[in-house]
Amino acid sequence: MTLNIVGQAKPNSFTFETSALIKATGFREYDARWWFGHAGSEKEPELNLMGVQALGMGLGTLIRRMGVGPEIVTGHDFRGYSMAIKMALVCGLMAAGARVKDIGLALSPMAYFAQFALDAPSVAMVTASHNENGWTGVKMGAQRPLTFGPEEMTALKKLVLDSDFDPVGGGSYEYITGFRDRYIEDLTAGKKIRRKLRVVTACGNGTAGAFAPQVLERIGCEVIPLDVELDHTFPRYNPNPEDMQMLHAIRDKVLETGADLGLGFDGDGDRCGVVDNEGSEIFADKVGVMLARDISGLHPNSVFVVDVKSTGLFMTDPVLAQNGATTDYWKTGHSYIKRRVAELGAMAGFEKSGHFFFNPPIGRGYDDGLVTAIAVCEMLDRNPGKTLAQLYRDLPLTFGTPTMSPHCADEEKYGVVAKVVGDFTKMREDGIEFAGQPLADLVTVNGVRVVAQDGTWGLVRASSNKPEIVVVVESPVSAERRREMFEALDAVLRRNPGVGAYNQTF
Repeated sequence: MTLNIVGQAKPNSFTFETSALIKATGFREYDARWWFGHAGSEKEPELNLMGVQALGMGLGTLIRRMGVGPEIVTGHDFRGYSMAIKMALVCGLMAAGARVKDIGLALSPMAYFAQFALDAPSVAMVTASHNENGWTGVKMGAQRPLTFGPEEMTALKKLVLDSDFDPVGGGSYEYITGFRDRYIEDLTAGKKIRRKLRVVTACGNGTAGAFAPQVLERIGCEVIPLDVELDHTFPRYNPNPEDMQMLHAIRDKVLETGADLGLGFDGDGDRCGVVDNEGSEIFADKVGVMLARDISGLHPNSVFVVDVKSTGLFMTDPVLAQNGATTDYWKTGHSYIKRRVAELGAMAGFEKSGHFFFNPPIGRGYDDGLVTAIAVCEMLDRNPGKTLAQLYRDLPLTFGTPTMSPHCADEEKYGVVAKVVGDFTKMREDGIEFAGQPLADLVTVNGVRVVAQDGTWGLVRASSNKPEIVVVVESPVSAERRREMFEALDAVLRRNPGVGAYNQTF
């Protein structure tokens, strides 16, 4: 199979139709993302269908060489091109001997559930999650409930780009009918809340619109739908519950209807965003603290894992301390947190992006936005005398920001972050104050988390799935200290000319 680098195979050309196009940078740290394009887009594609077929052959070859059985689950999200991409992937998988079990239109967690329910060790879910229309990608794993990490992704990248395939043949294809109902039944079995909750259910016209309303109704909620109609053009905004545009839309609907809460789901349903009954958007790390309080009350001495973007309250909250809870801060990324939760046998893991991971008895260790939604509703059910806003106010006050992402090319972003880490390391060695205070700590497990003496902190890291840098700031002191930290952090970042404009600020 011939392989062309991006730019050599133009759409609507003989070469584009007869050779594989697959850009190397699409192989990310723990999944794959490419710009596939759509009707009317001017940006050059990074992937074509033959490139997807090559990816399938590489994935099938890798799984075989890892000594994993040939059964693999596939599914696709709701985009105009996702089914075509999935079928090209399936062709490649079958050529490499895989026995494909296709669950059709699906959420990512539905595909993870299928690994258990269909006794298949591997998964390849076609989704670009919350990325804009025109993006595609694949979330992959060969050891349930885990997904690939950097080691597997590096091996897969090399296999595909070197065309080092084992086209052994002998693959098979089976379409699994009715699996959506089986997934919903598993989610809701034995779940029934006594408290009548009116819930704004927002899906951003993404795939979750075919799942979330039904699940919440099944457990006893009154659903107030918001953008639940499937529309892969995403006419209002991208289905991203970390995006303030989506959160503000949920807020407005909550205030308009007097709902008890609002829940927002991303494009492939593995993340959940929360808005309280007063219209306050509760960032996912704070939702994690609330859930950790609730869970550790039921299961004392629980261990939790959180990503480095998350609030410092996991370390300082008196209720968690009283319940004997301990927290491990780890690398951002659904694959990293999922693995860390499994390694430590933690009760749960929380990411500021809204990926939450629950081990038994709550979940199976993978991220599922609907499991998170049910957990939030059950927390309210166990606190019948309090609104969600009251539970939120019970937390110690901190002043945080949303996740803010200035543009930075995939080829440059890791170098930029390495330079920023070096700048801060030198500042600390030289005893230089930052944002008006001495540096108390530098956490470099994933980018750099700069901690001032008063507990105010700022994070800079490279995005794992987009050409962006990620910036988050929090202060336990004041909004002014939050602003000071952000401006000082941004000034260090701006020493690098490759850093562009932010997608959002505060």
